[in-house]
Amino acid sequence: MTGKPNSGKVPLRIGCGAGFSGDRWDAAVAVTQDLVAHGGPAVLMFETLAERTLALAQLARRAQPDSGWEPSLERFVSPVLKLCVQSGIPIVGNFGAANPQGAARRLQRLASELGMGPLRIAVVQGDDLMTALTPAQLRALVPQSMVSKPLVSANVYLGATQIADALKNNAQVVVTGRVADPSLALGPMLAHFDWALDDWDRLAGGTMAGHLLECGAQVTGGYFADPGRKDVPDVARVGFPILEIHESGRFVVGKPANTGGRVDRRTVTEQLLYEVHDPRAYLTPDVVADIGEADVTEIGPDRVEVSGVRGHPRPATLKGMLCYEGGWLAEAEISYAGHNAAARAKLAGEIVRDRLRDLGLARLPLRRDLIGVRSVFSDDAGRWRESVDVPGGNTDVRLRIASATSTRDEAESVVREVLALYTCGPAGGGGVRSTITPRLGSESCLLAREWLNPSWSFLA
Repeated sequence: MTGKPNSGKVPLRIGCGAGFSGDRWDAAVAVTQDLVAHGGPAVLMFETLAERTLALAQLARRAQPDSGWEPSLERFVSPVLKLCVQSGIPIVGNFGAANPQGAARRLQRLASELGMGPLRIAVVQGDDLMTALTPAQLRALVPQSMVSKPLVSANVYLGATQIADALKNNAQVVVTGRVADPSLALGPMLAHFDWALDDWDRLAGGTMAGHLLECGAQVTGGYFADPGRKDVPDVARVGFPILEIHESGRFVVGKPANTGGRVDRRTVTEQLLYEVHDPRAYLTPDVVADIGEADVTEIGPDRVEVSGVRGHPRPATLKGMLCYEGGWLAEAEISYAGHNAAARAKLAGEIVRDRLRDLGLARLPLRRDLIGVRSVFSDDAGRWRESVDVPGGNTDVRLRIASATSTRDEAESVVREVLALYTCGPAGGGGVRSTITPRLGSESCLLAREWLNPSWSFLA
């Protein structure tokens, strides 16, 4: 992807190297090798940024100003950086998080450590609302319920335009902060095909292609797998997705040869609908995508074509995400084993509840889960649990206590009461583990596009 934008006669292949911050470090290797072996224009994409991830990155940057990017940046990129540069495959990733400039500097140092020359690294800027907006504009976005809570981060979901412009100017790596996940793939498509920014159908096709890529192995059978119902071969070695996008906006989903997983109509359909609130109006910064009449067709082993995606004009506003300090989360666990274990664990939870009431902390929400008996489907106040008898025949159960508190002292009181169960009863408790962590809250908002001036520049 160098020089003038391609006429569009040659399809573009985009591979996904990561679908979230905690993804496998080695997943990009097979994807990159497949892109190189296939030849032709290609891009490697890393999606590592969620709302909570970004807020945590802002907290990290507070503690250490030159941090705040994806903590696994080097692990993700170092196995493939040299091969991508040698093969002319640009890398696009939102691993800049709260500090895209810092991530770009680290990538430049990484290239030097790998014996490479200086890279053309582009940085997309403008998503951090705490610096992009005036104080009055920022205050206008904050809901009344959040006014008294310190903001940790405020970011807007940018689109694909700046990514495309950077690639048109021969960027070898593009580092972003908060952009819409599909825009990481749509940007390279805009650069390659030179689509007009109001060619809604093509933009919508490219956006849904990016949507299928953004969660990595979810579309290649990983998240799909359900033994006996939806069997997937060799899930331990699941291949990450590679998309072949055509000028018309239709695309084919596949994965590297000789990797596990599967790509079929079912895996693609599941991911196509994933996190889509309205299939006829999937809102993004670049376009409103409509998959109501899309065709999903298997055209070969592990190859699925998607066509018929329609697009409508992009929304007048952009989505912002505000994260704020939300107090503390206290968690503690203790195990009970042997005869009547579940009943003893339930009693232990009741003891903690009663003790907190005696300490004047009855107002705290208190979740009590009996892991191995019932947990996932109860509510945070334990009301579902109180209406159901606990079977006494379980021989091994773990009690989890959790509470959201305003202060660390309150959190300490919660975990202390679980620790005291060792000798205060009921019988046979052991293996206490506890953690206290700061909580983050979040609120979304809409803001006018005119308030923003996103840009990109090469790392100096």
